[in-house]
Amino acid sequence: MVSTDRLLGFAAMSFLLIVIPGPSVLFVIGRALAQGRRAALTTVVGNTLGAYVLVVAVALGVGSVVERSVLAFTALKLVGAAYLVYLGVKAVRQRGALHASLTGDGAASGGLRTLWEGFAVGVANPKTIVFFAAVLPQFVDRSQGHVPLQMLVLGLVFNVIAVASDSVWGLVAATTRSWFARSPQRLAVIGGVGGLTMIGLGVTVAATGRKD
Repeated sequence: MVSTDRLLGFAAMSFLLIVIPGPSVLFVIGRALAQGRRAALTTVVGNTLGAYVLVVAVALGVGSVVERSVLAFTALKLVGAAYLVYLGVKAVRQRGALHASLTGDGAASGGLRTLWEGFAVGVANPKTIVFFAAVLPQFVDRSQGHVPLQMLVLGLVFNVIAVASDSVWGLVAATTRSWFARSPQRLAVIGGVGGLTMIGLGVTVAATGRKD
């Protein structure tokens, strides 16, 4: 099974990615600002379900390839790293537009609809797709076998951290709606720092991983 050091290393890198305000976090914050805590937490649940679908897809579809092919892993890792850097640069360039994305339509939605929309955002989140495809396999211990199962366990760790982090974002946003909504400068700083962190994560992904 997954060793403690690999588990902690993956948890640390997961935390770095999760706390960055990406598509899922922005959607949760938007729901919190428009509809309050209940909608925000329902969205978090939907996001988490969508993200774990990605984990299962990667574990079952990519696990066997990663286990056999260093070339396939390296190519996937470099493409993922490049895309993370691209997302980071994009976030920095568009940080001024963050305020507009969080002050959209405030019309209320039903619980199931909110859950489904959260799921759709989670399963289509490019940042999460890249992370699971390019980073998650690096923390699998092939000598222990059961590569797909190890990926499922690591993905569960990611999602537990994501639930906690996204819930905090949503609850804080719901509690301080007016504070966020009237301060484009604060949101621009959040977007800029998040973009720079994503760029750093992309560079780290490219520079680390299997050498065998």
